[in-house]
Amino acid sequence: MAVDVPGLVEQARQGRPRAVARLISLVEGASPQLREVMAALAPLTGNAYVVGLTGSPGVGKSTSTSALVTAYRKAGRRVGVLAVDPSSPFSGGALLGDRVRMSEHASDPGVYIRSMATRGHLGGLAWAAPQAIRVLDAAGCDVVLVETVGVGQSEVEIASQADTSVVLLAPGMGDGIQAAKAGILEIGDVYVVNKADRDGADATARELNHMLGLGEARKPGDWRPPIVKTVAARGEGVDEVVEALEKHRAWMEERGVLAERRRARAAREVETIAVTALRERIGDLRGDRRLDALAERIAAGTLDPYAAADELVAGLTGE
Repeated sequence: MAVDVPGLVEQARQGRPRAVARLISLVEGASPQLREVMAALAPLTGNAYVVGLTGSPGVGKSTSTSALVTAYRKAGRRVGVLAVDPSSPFSGGALLGDRVRMSEHASDPGVYIRSMATRGHLGGLAWAAPQAIRVLDAAGCDVVLVETVGVGQSEVEIASQADTSVVLLAPGMGDGIQAAKAGILEIGDVYVVNKADRDGADATARELNHMLGLGEARKPGDWRPPIVKTVAARGEGVDEVVEALEKHRAWMEERGVLAERRRARAAREVETIAVTALRERIGDLRGDRRLDALAERIAAGTLDPYAAADELVAGLTGE
């Protein structure tokens, strides 16, 4: 059934949560009207500050996200939350449902929270996350918080989707080793040692600071990621995190880094869409005589697979 996309977009701009939910559902379901949705949203985007939160399971990502929502709302900002959860093996839907854990914000019209399932996509995000972020941006959110699924060593994709990446760690979880293994020392713009009321929080912060300094090749004026200690469950240290985020945003804007990151993000999104379209077209060739003919020549040793792939791509692209 066709959807009135212009009307839906206008309702989303007015802050109507059902319209926002419908637009994100169209994105997640890869609706035939997805192109129309993205075309309608394009002129309305580019205003939201996208903050990604990542870290190992159990460090308090959802609690920290909720605390940041509270801090931003006190400052009068409209906030969108995209909480990426593992997929149900049965329904394919979000398994944990962060909206339950952020229920204190459920009645706030200035907050929109959406759980999204990874649906098998690796990297800690859902494949539809970039388009969902665009929906929240167009809907008038000043800040979009993206909480990754929390899978440990494949969380680095958030760095390609967020303006600022926040890496959370907690004492007593072996996060020092985990950080080195996961590559998150390269992606963090702000580091947060949560649950700082536990023993070992100071040691975790010192270890993290030491590892950040190893092999550091920063030039004068380059951003040095700060380390902030928090107890998110009690709201302690959250204002300091917001301050660190605002400083990073100001630093990026001053040096043109923010615009460059957003251009790179757009380029990756276009590339992903193009590759997906090509993959679908190649999938449509299964059983097609052209593909069978190439396979026969490879099996007979008269053609190598690279030359066959070149021939196939040329046929698909018309080159």
